[in-house]
Amino acid sequence: MDFYYLPGSAPCRAVQMTAAAVGVELNLKLTNLMAGEHMKPEFLKLNPQHCIPTLVDNGFSLWESRAIIAYLVEKYGKDDKLYPKDPQKRAVVNQRLYFDQGTLYQRFADYFYPQVFAKQAPVPDNEKKMLDALDFLNTFLKDSKYVAGDELTIADLSILATVSTFDVAKVDLSKYPNVASWYERLRKEAPGADINEAGCKEFAKYFEK
Repeated sequence: MDFYYLPGSAPCRAVQMTAAAVGVELNLKLTNLMAGEHMKPEFLKLNPQHCIPTLVDNGFSLWESRAIIAYLVEKYGKDDKLYPKDPQKRAVVNQRLYFDQGTLYQRFADYFYPQVFAKQAPVPDNEKKMLDALDFLNTFLKDSKYVAGDELTIADLSILATVSTFDVAKVDLSKYPNVASWYERLRKEAPGADINEAGCKEFAKYFEK
């Protein structure tokens, strides 16, 4: 299946780790946003929202990383451990995914991306909101081994991609001990962890500038 992506992108890395977890090989299609490749007519036919990651599986096109990772597990997973079918367990996984998309990753982007891509001054209130999100995650991990319980799920893979991006930006994770210990463990044991690490090195180039 075709996968339109950028290696530094946290959402793209989440999909790549999930594909590794279920044993699916992705046909990688590097998509240069700066060159406008996502605005070409052929890409717009696949995804009128013209964003990455975008997955095309035998003619079926899907975007938004958290939708993609759920699809990959539901279609190709050998069991439901990564995305439990039990309604309550799945609800917790979904909550963590929505938290990642709407709070954790979003607040990272709100604080850092204007600085990195538009050379704007940091906004202290946005930094506080971002760190508050890390504090929420620290609480989620207080009584469980993984972010949605005691089994690794797609919520861990999505949030690992996000937290590793915090790490690239040199956010001090040691202030959030539950997050820090989970992160050190996951960056070794998560499927596709090496892919995530390689993508982080690509993303780091933006911060070096």
